[in-house]
Amino acid sequence: MIQGFKDFISRGNAIDLAVGMIIGAAFTGVVTALVEKVINPLIGGLIGKPNFDNFLEFHIGDALVQPGAIITALVNFLLIAFALYFFLVVPMNKLNDMKKKPADEGPAQVSDEVKLLQEIRDSLVTRNSDS
Repeated sequence: MIQGFKDFISRGNAIDLAVGMIIGAAFTGVVTALVEKVINPLIGGLIGKPNFDNFLEFHIGDALVQPGAIITALVNFLLIAFALYFFLVVPMNKLNDMKKKPADEGPAQVSDEVKLLQEIRDSLVTRNSDS
C-alpha cells in the first residue's frame, strides 16, 4: 500500500497538481488585491459600492434571510473574472502570438549556393547508387 502511494506521488501529475495549487493560492492574493484595491474602488467611485446584501432580505422567525448576498457574490465573481481575463489572459495570449509569429512564417528562402550544393549532393547520391 505504501509502495502504491509512492508510485502515485512520483508520477509527476500529483506533484504538478500540488505546485499548481500552491501557485494558485499565492495568486489569489494578487487577484484579491487587484479587485479590492483597484477595480472595486473605481466601480464604487462611478456607480457606488456593489453591495446587494440587504436587497430582498426578509425574516423567518428570528432568522435573517439575505438572498441579495448571492447577487453580491455573483457581481464580485464577474469582477474577478473580468480582471483576470483582461489583465492576465489577454496579455498572455498576445505574448504567445508574438512568440509564434517567427515559426509561422514558413520555410526560409534557400540561397542559390545551398540549391547548388543540394544538386551536387543529389547527383553524387545518384551516381553512387548506380555503381
